[in-house]
Amino acid sequence: MLNLKRVVGLAVTAALFVGMPAQANEVIKLATTTSTENSGLLKNLLPKFEAESGYKVQVIATGTGKALKLARQGDVDVVMTHAPGAEAKFVEEGYGRLPRGIMENDFVVLGPKNDPAKIRSSKTAEEAFAKIAKSGVPFISRGDNSGTNMKELLVWKNANITPDFKGYTAVGQGMGKTLLMASELEAYTLSDRGTFVAYSGKIDLAVDFDGGPALANPYQIILISESKYPTLNHKGAQALSDWLIGAEAQGMINNYKVQGEQLFKATYSE
Repeated sequence: MLNLKRVVGLAVTAALFVGMPAQANEVIKLATTTSTENSGLLKNLLPKFEAESGYKVQVIATGTGKALKLARQGDVDVVMTHAPGAEAKFVEEGYGRLPRGIMENDFVVLGPKNDPAKIRSSKTAEEAFAKIAKSGVPFISRGDNSGTNMKELLVWKNANITPDFKGYTAVGQGMGKTLLMASELEAYTLSDRGTFVAYSGKIDLAVDFDGGPALANPYQIILISESKYPTLNHKGAQALSDWLIGAEAQGMINNYKVQGEQLFKATYSE
């Protein structure tokens, strides 16, 4: 015999779920760089967004090349990376839309505190890299097709140097592990400033060269093509992008500090 009360209860419960967003649509898959994760910035920003929007952000922290590959495959809803050339190609090929520059910091050349290659007197990043190549002092490269790795290879190219000299090692690791390895081996490496500051208590490296437009490090958030991947969480991705360019998030980016040092400068303007 049917339990009428139970049947009515189940019908009411089913009705309550009609029109509610599916659990999958409440999650935003964000592919981003290890620098935004290692610096602690996302842990500072995302809880506020989640509390205000109701979305949950799933962060996939990897190199820029891998992040854009995930986006090309339709495996994530949105990307936030820092390699302007690769990002422009991604948009031009029709995979990305609405790129927005949200913040920047800079790259720094780190090395032993006694600067054995004497790069601190260099006028340009290319000059600093040339001195390292000639010095015989090890250089540890991320070697992972990340935004940092792309920037490093561009500097070598502009310096007319093929990075195959003795002491050059590509490790295929994220920024944090690369810094720890460079510190242990008393080597030079290229890092974003944010991750360096976040790791400064764990490593014995100094900023031996910085400055200049060649080492600028801008970050963009880019939505994924709706026509190529209509089933992605485009509504959630748009909400995250809109929030990051808003006054609240831009202020939080400017105010985020580690050991008293500002790591990123908000850059969005209409």
